[in-house]
Amino acid sequence: MPLSPVPLLSALALLAPLTFLDPGFEQGGQGWEFGPGTGVATNYPHGGSRLIYLDAGAGRKVAQTLTATERGSYDVSAWIATGGPNGRYVARVNGTERAALTLPAASNYRRYTLSRIALVPGDRLEIAFESGDGWVNADDLMLSPAAPADPRVSSSDPKIVEMFDWSKRKANSWVHLPGTPGPLNVDENRTGGTGTGTYGPSYWAGYANRSGYYSRDMAHQLAGAGVLGLSAENKAMLRSFAATATAQHKYYPVWALNFDNGTPLAIDYRSPTNFVREVPAPFELVQKAEEAYRWSGDRSYLDDPVLWDFYRHTTGEFVDLHNGLKDNGTVKVAEGTGGGIFQGTASYNEQSGEPLAEAGDAIGSQYQAYLAMASLARAKGDCELADAHERRAKDLKTYYNTVWSGSGSGADMVRGYTTDGRALTGWGKENSWFMPMKQIIDPGARREAYLDYIDREASGPGRPDNIEALTYLPDTFFTNNRNDTAWKWMKEVYDRKDVQHVNAKQGTNGDYPEVSFTLLGQTVRGLMGVTPDAPARTLTTQSRLPSGMDWLKIDDLRVGDSGFSLRHDGATRSTLANTAGSATYSWEARFPGRHNRITVNGVPRPARTKVVDGVTYTYTTTAVAPGRTATVRVG
Repeated sequence: MPLSPVPLLSALALLAPLTFLDPGFEQGGQGWEFGPGTGVATNYPHGGSRLIYLDAGAGRKVAQTLTATERGSYDVSAWIATGGPNGRYVARVNGTERAALTLPAASNYRRYTLSRIALVPGDRLEIAFESGDGWVNADDLMLSPAAPADPRVSSSDPKIVEMFDWSKRKANSWVHLPGTPGPLNVDENRTGGTGTGTYGPSYWAGYANRSGYYSRDMAHQLAGAGVLGLSAENKAMLRSFAATATAQHKYYPVWALNFDNGTPLAIDYRSPTNFVREVPAPFELVQKAEEAYRWSGDRSYLDDPVLWDFYRHTTGEFVDLHNGLKDNGTVKVAEGTGGGIFQGTASYNEQSGEPLAEAGDAIGSQYQAYLAMASLARAKGDCELADAHERRAKDLKTYYNTVWSGSGSGADMVRGYTTDGRALTGWGKENSWFMPMKQIIDPGARREAYLDYIDREASGPGRPDNIEALTYLPDTFFTNNRNDTAWKWMKEVYDRKDVQHVNAKQGTNGDYPEVSFTLLGQTVRGLMGVTPDAPARTLTTQSRLPSGMDWLKIDDLRVGDSGFSLRHDGATRSTLANTAGSATYSWEARFPGRHNRITVNGVPRPARTKVVDGVTYTYTTTAVAPGRTATVRVG
């Protein structure tokens, strides 16, 4: 069933201000200039059926020149493979070199990006590939608008600076320039796709050899996109999924959409009753919509009927329609069919082969969706609806901890039920680590033992082969204040970025978009403990710096229409500067533990404490006006 882009997104899909001719070389290199020893070939394409090549030796060049029609800043990415070092990938503006990369020897395709090239109307941008000591192959160029935010990290630990800088540039390279024409339904079986469409506001979220974004990936990348200020892309993508969660689909959103923000990616969609669907996904999208609202302050998250109906249906009719295989008493738990992904699976763990009716990642995601619905309803002024969903969340969490999860701990904790009612324990990957990540497990010794178990299994024989699975582990441990373990997993993911992905057609691990986006989110929400609330003009922070990281600072942190600088010195001192925008923000500075003394800019304040998810914090709240700075210290 073809789905059309919703009207809002069609209106946004204007003609792109800058467009390559034949970026994948499928038209034989139309618009490109070829020097001697270069040309178009068919022997080793990255995508489609053609590529460009440069023979080894000095002086060979392939280039295209574009003329800018608007002021803007752009990233230009290309997939490149080389038979030797010292080839070059270059951007020149009006004949002057603005960005360049010297290419290493790497015979497998990797994605390279020239970042933040500023242009004004009339500027002539030349993108060139130049020869080196070995052959050079290039394919599949992409123009991206430079992100609205340009956050910068500094620290006593050079590792996080290097990691954040790489992640920022890599994540931004996956953002589409709205109005760009591009292929639809590209996958490993249809490398040329099934036609072309006009791309809307979006970023890559899924395999780099497919022309679409996935609900699961997008949900996990949303926080990192928020750090880059990609509010328009987050909203357009969330809304496009929401529009597909129809009664005909039994209120499941489609699993993946093309970059036109409307048509299902064909590899995952065969008919309204035969498409990939996984129970955690709709719940995660509701949770992430609430997070996007808090990042951006955009009231359309409350007022847009497409989005609002999606929240209501997901936390209402969707649960009712998918609740019948297992008797959960008065509590409703959304279920899968026990079949494969095209029949509706209960878990994100697609490799287990278990006939799951209910799974830990699904019930944990359902719990967070109820909380998100309550938050959104309260923001909209519907206190009755908010109260109802808070009760549902409380009842579901109580049922999970007293009945559903059993009485065991660690390897003996229940993490799913089969269609014939059998309880499953042991290691379930996603349906194990999502439970503490979604905070459905009550705080205490049982949760701590389960976190130890997850770390042991993920570090040992139960380690997932795919890098995108590992990207959840920092979130799991930061959420539960296991700072050193979370940082360990951030470094593990980053240090494997140049390793070939288990899906060879995907490229390296670092060219899986989820890697860069999640590392950005984990730096800001994890290490720096930032919880934004742009509608309420509130910012909450807590230091989660690991052992050995003495201080960490971020500049150009965007929340709504405001910008901030935030620095943590250990776990006892935090400094916030309100650097951009016109709004005064209320800053809640939290510090783990119970402290007798707290000061703001050296002036003592009453030391207040609160318990959040089992953790005691000392905190204070202070107003930070535009252009002002506040420093809070405990101890």
